[in-house]
Amino acid sequence: MIDVSDALSLILERADARPPAMKPVGQTPGLVLAEDVASDIDSPPYDKALMDGYAVIAADMRGGTAELQVLEEVVAGDTPREVVVSGTATRIMTGAPMPDGADAVVIIERTELIESGDASTVRISDDAVEAGQNILPQATSLRKGDVVLRAGRRLAAVDVGIMSEVGRHEALVYPQPTVAVLATGNELVPSEQMPGPGQIRNSNGPMLCALADKAGGTAVDLGIGRDDEAELSRLVQQGLEEDVLVLSGGVSAGVLDLVPKVLQDAGVEPVFHKVRLKPGKPMWFGVAPGTAPNTLVFGLPGNPVSSLVCFELFVRPALAALAGHQPGKQPTVEARLARPHRQRGDRPTYFPAVLREDSGETLVEPLDWHGSADLPTLARANGLAMFPAGRLGFEQGEPISVLLLD
Repeated sequence: MIDVSDALSLILERADARPPAMKPVGQTPGLVLAEDVASDIDSPPYDKALMDGYAVIAADMRGGTAELQVLEEVVAGDTPREVVVSGTATRIMTGAPMPDGADAVVIIERTELIESGDASTVRISDDAVEAGQNILPQATSLRKGDVVLRAGRRLAAVDVGIMSEVGRHEALVYPQPTVAVLATGNELVPSEQMPGPGQIRNSNGPMLCALADKAGGTAVDLGIGRDDEAELSRLVQQGLEEDVLVLSGGVSAGVLDLVPKVLQDAGVEPVFHKVRLKPGKPMWFGVAPGTAPNTLVFGLPGNPVSSLVCFELFVRPALAALAGHQPGKQPTVEARLARPHRQRGDRPTYFPAVLREDSGETLVEPLDWHGSADLPTLARANGLAMFPAGRLGFEQGEPISVLLLD
């Protein structure tokens, strides 16, 4: 048996990011950028008006009032044709390019348009006009060649807008890893089927697929594998075509725990088997070499809570690394025990618990958990209280680390 930290290190040593690929920018949120993105234009690409009003020469307004000849009207998307000179103005709308010669915009509320045949003048009353007023100068946001997004960034929806603004319709990103999920066991039946004697519904498969998708992967559901070497071998070969293969069940020491042998017969190189952990001790990990990036193979215990704990501790960080994320600390918080807790065994225990705030203090309350098959209790938890090995009793108010559940 190895410790949790050693097991995770061995996994991450083998979890190299998958080769990046070009994707339409609209499909990139949540993915990690594999290149720097630079702008091919200034932004804004011209001096533009920030308000509806009149583009003027500020010096014409030194007296606080003026009547100016209106040269033309410019709206967003137009190009000014006339040059503003002293005694003239251009009617302008928000977002439109500033005409040459003008150095300020007076808001429409300070003006009165006077029509006279084919000619128009505008009467302006504003004693505080300054050069640059209500204008966004060219390249205020960025200049051509500026790097707007750095490689390694996890892209968000706003980044799609930024990339579109600077002329990118595709971006080089690390793709989502594909995750084949196989639940094993003669006792399993699909969720839509009423279990017969000695049977249970398959909860691990759907749960692990959902966890993989939520963790940034793309789940491939292989269904249920019976405890038969030929059937398991066929399904394992199918799963090894993906970036990650996750199996649940069949990794302990029972007569029908066939998974380790089937994996090794398929060419998967074992890295470790059994982790000093509760629940999740039978955890198995190996790597299947290939011409493409190696497939990471996780054999998780069959009990649902054990499967989820092992996914959170080992599979989730591996998926993040495959997707180009820098390894980081697992999402934990410190909290004080809301009540005393007693435990058995000599392994670190990850215990379903509820985190809550009380008078500005974070408290954690271990739930009445009935063991690694007790999925309903886990469904009420928002964290896993991490009780270290070597102690059987913990008192109310003691500080405890808690692994956050997604």
